[in-house]
Amino acid sequence: MMLVIDKPAGLPVHSGPPAKRRSIPVLTDHLDALRFGLPRRPEAAHRLDKDTSGCLVLGRHPRAMAELNQMFRDGRIGKTYWAIVQGSPDRDDGLIDLPLGRRSPERGWWMKVDPAGLPSQTRYRVLGRGKGESGPLSWLALEPLTGRTHQLRVHCQACGWPMLGDEIYGTAPREGGPGLQLHARSITVPLYRKREPIQVEAPPPPHMLVALSACGWDTSSH
Repeated sequence: MMLVIDKPAGLPVHSGPPAKRRSIPVLTDHLDALRFGLPRRPEAAHRLDKDTSGCLVLGRHPRAMAELNQMFRDGRIGKTYWAIVQGSPDRDDGLIDLPLGRRSPERGWWMKVDPAGLPSQTRYRVLGRGKGESGPLSWLALEPLTGRTHQLRVHCQACGWPMLGDEIYGTAPREGGPGLQLHARSITVPLYRKREPIQVEAPPPPHMLVALSACGWDTSSH
């Protein structure tokens, strides 16, 4: 019914507007190799930003897609992300409850905190603290309770701890930065009514290991 893949950072899930001078590979270029005997290729049942790595659920046929889409809409699928942020939250855990809206009609994917926007909630937990070249760093587990565009990135930035490597909402340069330090660490899917939910974890990507190690992550344990 479903596959869960570890999407690499930098790979878009879907084709965007045509880029000037270059064509960028997208996930759909590779999905035919994952049919495993079925007549159709699988399709992504939810979104991950291009620069976010980690667990991505694929539905293997139309009925599976319909069921998975409904589970995501109902909030029955649990998602936990790991992020490295610049700064240090005052509390070790909490709930970020800030509505989000579009910054402008022309750039619909660019978001901001907006009292008139859609309700948006993220649970966070500090897993470790450390220091990097630019100052304090924190390693967070983030659980989005809603699914707004760029929700985790905007919520962290609005709290005063932007994600390391975020060139839109943080301080990273457009070229040559450390890469967005956001990883879909685990996903929990209640696929069968009479069985335990299926939980899948993805190891953190290479570009996050230095900062994770600085915050106390044992790189030999993944």
